[in-house]
Amino acid sequence: MIIKKENNGIMKDKDVKDKARVIDYVLIIIIGAVLLYPIIWMFFASFKDNSEIFGSVSLLPTTWHPENYINAWKGSAGYTYSKFFINTLILVLPTTLLTLASSTLVAYGFVRFNFPYKKLMFTLLLAMMMLPSTVVIIPRYMLYNQFHWVDTYMPFYAPATLCCNSFFPYMLIQFLRGVPRDLDESAYIDGCSTFQTLTKILLPLMKPALFSAGLFQFLWTYNDYFNSLIFINSVKKYPISLAVRLSLDSESVVQWGKIMAVAFIAVVPLMILFFACQKYFVEGIATSGMKN
Repeated sequence: MIIKKENNGIMKDKDVKDKARVIDYVLIIIIGAVLLYPIIWMFFASFKDNSEIFGSVSLLPTTWHPENYINAWKGSAGYTYSKFFINTLILVLPTTLLTLASSTLVAYGFVRFNFPYKKLMFTLLLAMMMLPSTVVIIPRYMLYNQFHWVDTYMPFYAPATLCCNSFFPYMLIQFLRGVPRDLDESAYIDGCSTFQTLTKILLPLMKPALFSAGLFQFLWTYNDYFNSLIFINSVKKYPISLAVRLSLDSESVVQWGKIMAVAFIAVVPLMILFFACQKYFVEGIATSGMKN
């Protein structure tokens, strides 16, 4: 009798856990659908004309207009979206790689070495995170203009090379604090230099944090409209963020189906990148800043 009661108790606990799991999945699906609905609506709106976008509440178009994508890809000012996407890659990829390289070196220096005024410099690093970029936009523009960097991508490359965004070194510092120093000492015993220890021992362990930092920087630079608008003047150098706005301003009567097509084309690479790197992104966020 006791065994039967124990089995019944185990089965009840299992049923309760299964029901709770089903409820969790249902909630996740509902929340996911709510969050994805704007993108889904934008996708179907890209096949509609103006009258249907503003005159109908139906999600699916009654008349499909795939030519919106053909017209959207033609771009504006004599440049197609192939040119704008190439410009975006030229802007975003070097900025991301330079940010990762400089942030890794800065984080390695703070975590593994002692030097004068280390605490003060770390405090300044944290203080820079609280300084809005718009506060320094005027002196930055004046400085870059004197260097003849305006209307080039150097205003993005130079800060990335000099590790001017303190969020990324701080993120990597918190990750490296959880890596035992014994690994460094073992590498030194085997004859590795400090740089070899970083490249051969620590960098492979830092992959999740580097993926997270790289994904953040890629997304922020890809979506950056304000700095691109300030520092890039020539249409032939426009990234995708400015190209979408250019498409909106190039016509007296805005064809919103075409604009939705442009916006969806711009969003798709980010969606693919996020879902492809989701494992490393979540792992890097979970392990950064939790170990001291």
